[in-house]
Amino acid sequence: MKCVFVTVGTTSFDDLIACVSAHDSLQIFKSLGYNRLVLQIGRGKVVPEPFSTESFTLDVYRYKDSLKEDLEKADLVISHAGAGSCLETLEKRKPLVVVVNEKLMNNHQLELAKQLHKDGHLFYCTCILNHVL
Repeated sequence: MKCVFVTVGTTSFDDLIACVSAHDSLQIFKSLGYNRLVLQIGRGKVVPEPFSTESFTLDVYRYKDSLKEDLEKADLVISHAGAGSCLETLEKRKPLVVVVNEKLMNNHQLELAKQLHKDGHLFYCTCILNHVL
């Protein structure tokens, strides 16, 4: 079972959770051969509905004492740019995509993501959502 693990740590990052759990994103994960998505949503207000079908499972939780098990099972990790989440993922030698939360003050996450990318450890991006009005 190929798994994507998404973590926001102890914060909230509703834009990231909304983006990765959107129907189009789920279709992309499926097309890339992933059949499980695990979302650690922290204190966020966006709480996707978990589901399981023959071909795909979505699991959602707020917190666990340790992310170790989820990181070990993950084939790909998508994370906020918190130092702890980044370093713990890199220690497990998992492919990592960091999504910078641009709504944070002084954007210290961007500095960390840029440096880790420059050193060849990860890819990073920001979260762009299309809103239907």
